[in-house]
Amino acid sequence: MQKATFAGGCFWCMVTPFEEQPGIHGIISGYMGGSLENPTYEQVLTGETGHLEVVQITFDSSIFPYEKLLELYWPQIDPTDAEGQGNDRKSQYRTAIFYHNEEQLQLAEASKEALGQSGRFDKPIATVIREAEVFYPAEEYHQNYHRKNPEFYKESRIYSGRDAIIEKYWSK
Repeated sequence: MQKATFAGGCFWCMVTPFEEQPGIHGIISGYMGGSLENPTYEQVLTGETGHLEVVQITFDSSIFPYEKLLELYWPQIDPTDAEGQGNDRKSQYRTAIFYHNEEQLQLAEASKEALGQSGRFDKPIATVIREAEVFYPAEEYHQNYHRKNPEFYKESRIYSGRDAIIEKYWSK
């Protein structure tokens, strides 16, 4: 089993694209990249801890390779937005790929470069690629939020602008 960690704005919206895929053994919403140990959601929500909301995926690379995870990741975000995603504008909603080994680093960089050269975007790719740091799981009520609170999740997803981003950049 390997781990992959992606920041793509609100972590609630980043679970569903990956959860039904073969070889995916778990997805945990959490925080990575900040300076505070064991941050709470309320602390991260201030935008002052330096953490990003992330999903950490445990996967079997012989069934679902890292490259396929990257192929699923990019169409969930506006990779040119360095300040957040859609209506989610605080620093914890910025995008990033956190690599766990040298192979992931090389694949992520190649994927980002190919996306930048694709002609799909009129601005440079702003998603950063960073070495994975300590992962802090989010509070239990955030795990599988879309299943626990489906109506509020749907409203939050609409408000976030996630589907508008996907439509604008990825429906072509």
